[in-house]
Amino acid sequence: MDLNKLTVLEAFEGLRDKKFSSEEITKSCLKQIDKFDAKVKAFITIDEKNALNQAKTVDKKIKSQESLSPLAGLPVAVKDLFCTKGLKSTGGSKILADYVPPFDATAVKKIKDQQGVIIGKTNLDEFAMGGSGEKSGFFPTHNPWDLERIPGGSSSGSAVATASDMCLYSLGTDTGGSIRQPASFTNTTGLKVSYGRVSRYGVMAMTSSLDTIGPITKNVEDAAFILGQLAGRDVRDSTTPDIKVDDYLKEIKKDIKGLKIGLPKEYFIEGLDEEVRRIVLIATKKFEELGVEVVDVSLPHTDLAVAAYYIICPSEVSSNLARYDGIRYGLSKRDGDDLLAIYLNTRSAGFGVEVKRRIMIGTYALSAGYYDAYYKKAMQVRTLVKDDFDKALGKVDIILTPVSPTPAWLIGENIGHPLKDYLADVFTIPASLAGICGLSVPAGFSQGLPVGLQLLGKRFDEKTILQAGYQYQQATDWHKRKSNLKT
Repeated sequence: MDLNKLTVLEAFEGLRDKKFSSEEITKSCLKQIDKFDAKVKAFITIDEKNALNQAKTVDKKIKSQESLSPLAGLPVAVKDLFCTKGLKSTGGSKILADYVPPFDATAVKKIKDQQGVIIGKTNLDEFAMGGSGEKSGFFPTHNPWDLERIPGGSSSGSAVATASDMCLYSLGTDTGGSIRQPASFTNTTGLKVSYGRVSRYGVMAMTSSLDTIGPITKNVEDAAFILGQLAGRDVRDSTTPDIKVDDYLKEIKKDIKGLKIGLPKEYFIEGLDEEVRRIVLIATKKFEELGVEVVDVSLPHTDLAVAAYYIICPSEVSSNLARYDGIRYGLSKRDGDDLLAIYLNTRSAGFGVEVKRRIMIGTYALSAGYYDAYYKKAMQVRTLVKDDFDKALGKVDIILTPVSPTPAWLIGENIGHPLKDYLADVFTIPASLAGICGLSVPAGFSQGLPVGLQLLGKRFDEKTILQAGYQYQQATDWHKRKSNLKT
């Protein structure tokens, strides 16, 4: 039995029924990493020793009949943007290549407190800046469905680790589509939570007003299960309100008959791959068969969202990344004549091209004389985008769209053309600007490449999109299909 291929809930039940041990699951995942990670390059750091020790600790508790927490003994891969105490946390950047944090991110602490098994830290576009998995400071990650193609980003390694059965689930971050897009490209299920639903404490900030934390899993049921363990108020993150955490696992089992799903005309535009359009519309018909009413809606400011995002995001990047200065921690180039030289030499050597590009754009947009023309205007557009979603979601329960205009493209295809990369986020960015929740679920294949379907819901209404996604997966089997990785 290939224990690494289990879903989270299958492993959860099997451990408690003593069908297998946590050590056996963990070794199965590590074996899969050993066989295939050289090809896909999902991991930056693999923590084999501590993972096996944690698994053995859980197995002792099982033998002694002690009650176990829901995540106990389950191997998870964590995006290397999360701080992990005593374990290298690089942010995918050379400037933090040897950084070992003295504390855990809240999401990581919750997993550790429940005796989860952290198997390693996954690759990402540097400091989450990118949508392809090519812009890591170390190496690109490859799509297991076609090793010549990108897996999406920035949570590239997390999506690939889950898709390749190197873990049972993974953690990623989503600022403008960084969970949903790689989930779509790798045939996994990716959940972007509402802004503030899961604590960001201890996760390296890129765009503080947009960053969210979420799981990448093998199906919607697992995503609901994991969210239930991670969501909630955190006194160390003031953006997490004290709002009830739903019993997502119970809620998803409810019938979706009578729900209203909206199709926004602005998401079915010229430039959308015809096969992707066809797949999404077939999925819409499946929802109608399940008793859902499908209606047309409008999100009129969609065409302005990408432009607004790529002013807001770099502006906050230029502020957040000022902390990496070569003085307090991380890479330090101290061969200059003065403090300014240390700053310049350290950041020049430590940051990659995309990070430098966004810092420069953001600094310009925030500078005297340009703030009102750029950043302030972008924030006004953000309000218009949010109002569009408020109005549309006042009429329907869920909005259904493609995740990406195309399937995964070839590695290197868009290098030197950053605007092409940016425009690939056209269908994911608006929901991020609005702070609402979104779910990517597998919906079909175009020329052998996975295509995802995006379900968007009201803020803090994750239960409804998870419910719809779960019922869709009960009626289809796209999410069960695996890539044909060979050694």
